[in-house]
Amino acid sequence: MDEFQELINALVEGNGKKLISLAQSGLDEGVSAKDILEKGLMAGMDIVGRKMETEEMFIPEVLLSARCMSAVIDILKPHLAEADITTAGKIVIGTVKGDMHDIGKNLVAMMLESAGFEVYNLGVDVPPERFAQELKEKGADILCLSALLTTTMAMMKTTIDILKRSDAREQVKIMIGGAPVTQAFADQIGADGYALDAGSATRLAKTLMGK
Repeated sequence: MDEFQELINALVEGNGKKLISLAQSGLDEGVSAKDILEKGLMAGMDIVGRKMETEEMFIPEVLLSARCMSAVIDILKPHLAEADITTAGKIVIGTVKGDMHDIGKNLVAMMLESAGFEVYNLGVDVPPERFAQELKEKGADILCLSALLTTTMAMMKTTIDILKRSDAREQVKIMIGGAPVTQAFADQIGADGYALDAGSATRLAKTLMGK
């Protein structure tokens, strides 16, 4: 299907109208929704993620591409329900207690969903106990913690320490991120990884899942 490359190009360009038209044409021609998703949309978002890391694309452009993908997934959903789609993994994500910032966290969540992860976005000001509860209920593979304030970074350690008191810590990989966060801090508090932006967060999540 030549449209796979056209789908990728339209997604990277953020051309929603063209993307929807190409996806619908593919379905009409008998192309599987799974192939359109994996070979077109997910492949395109991989490129978007890399371009974000190299600063060839910026947040407004990445958000546009992600929203275009979401619009097409709405069209594909009835067909995907019939396909054998395997999730890349389950992720619980949220901004730690005391911090109300969510733009970066939401972008990470969108990129992770675009990469095939099943994402549970808990929002902002999330206490450690809620993270622990959601991890258990959802059977998540990865926990993503976000903080944009130096004063709330300590809550990341508190969350990890609470998980260590049960067997939950052994069952989940923990990623952290946010403007003041560093790899050194991740190492210090016992996180499994640190991501600078949404693109690198997606790549890290895949690595942690062995993909």
